[in-house]
Amino acid sequence: MALRVGVIGGGQLARMMVPAAVELGLDIRVLAEGPGMSAAIAATAEGDYHDAATVLAFAREVDVVTFDHEHVPQDVLRALVDAGVAVHPGPDALAVAQDKITMRTRLTELGMPVPDWAAVQDPDALQAFLDDHGGRAVVKTARGGYDGKGVRVVSDPADVADWFTAVAEAAGDQALLVEELVPFTRELAQSVARRPSGEVVAWPLVETVQRDGVCAEVFAPAPDSAGRLADAAEDLAVRIATELGVTGVLAVELFQTDDERILVNELAMRPHNTGHWTIDGATTSQFEQHLRAVLDLPLGATGMHAPAAVMVNVLGGPADGDLAARYPDALEAFPEAKYHFYGKAPRPGRKVGHVTVIGDDVDDVTYRARSAAAHFDD
Repeated sequence: MALRVGVIGGGQLARMMVPAAVELGLDIRVLAEGPGMSAAIAATAEGDYHDAATVLAFAREVDVVTFDHEHVPQDVLRALVDAGVAVHPGPDALAVAQDKITMRTRLTELGMPVPDWAAVQDPDALQAFLDDHGGRAVVKTARGGYDGKGVRVVSDPADVADWFTAVAEAAGDQALLVEELVPFTRELAQSVARRPSGEVVAWPLVETVQRDGVCAEVFAPAPDSAGRLADAAEDLAVRIATELGVTGVLAVELFQTDDERILVNELAMRPHNTGHWTIDGATTSQFEQHLRAVLDLPLGATGMHAPAAVMVNVLGGPADGDLAARYPDALEAFPEAKYHFYGKAPRPGRKVGHVTVIGDDVDDVTYRARSAAAHFDD
């Protein structure tokens, strides 16, 4: 009988686990939020992941439960564990990824390099932080933000007055996260994978380029990172995965500062956009590795197929919504590019797919990846 993996969430990450599962001979099942999700091709159930009974019924049909996102509530996660379900990553690890204040607290306790930060519940506390940090800072909602959402650069507490109102009206001890405005020269990401028995492997450090808070391009390996920088990033990510008990893929998003430090920005405990290049550029993709890890199978090699890999996201897509009409020209013009689309309707700013090119020369690879992706823009 094939090993059975259940994925909660029907987005593109679940969708991209499907080919890896098929190649490994795994039975993959997806609990999608509703019809028309990216992973509908593997969805065996639809339902609300906030509902413990729905999730438990889904989990009884699989050997391990993992996730397309980190938003499953803690009470549902702990109900799964109490019922004897193998959950990877587990509730304790996911709690760190679900709440940015918890994340900053745990990373600080572990002595990890992070931006200066504070949890603030009112405008006076935020003003005090601004006064101590040059009058500008980054404010984030503790939960729910992604792809630039829930993040604002502020110079006055009035810039987040609506968020303070929401904090005051929310049940429980709620707060906003405020951080120093980091003088970074570039953004980096280090992905690792860890299995429950403790084995950890890492892919090369990558450089990421954001556009309006959304990842637009990824360069593997990060230019001029070999040696001390790459070693430090890998050591940091491995330690985080080990200390937090992460199982599966962990992506650590980093700032490289103008004084050559690296600071942890965010954590993602699942396959991540910054690791999509591994599908075509690495011996073992992040999706295959995630499945191996959550099943506690030996992990795969992470070396690159070529000296350079560049991934470019297709953001928004054509205004007429017809991606397929663009396929012939793109595939003919750049037959060496690898195209991945997520079954999502084009919409401004939305990640509808990505293009990856690998090769020997990073400048040539970058040109070809950008040009191939541009076929799907207006």
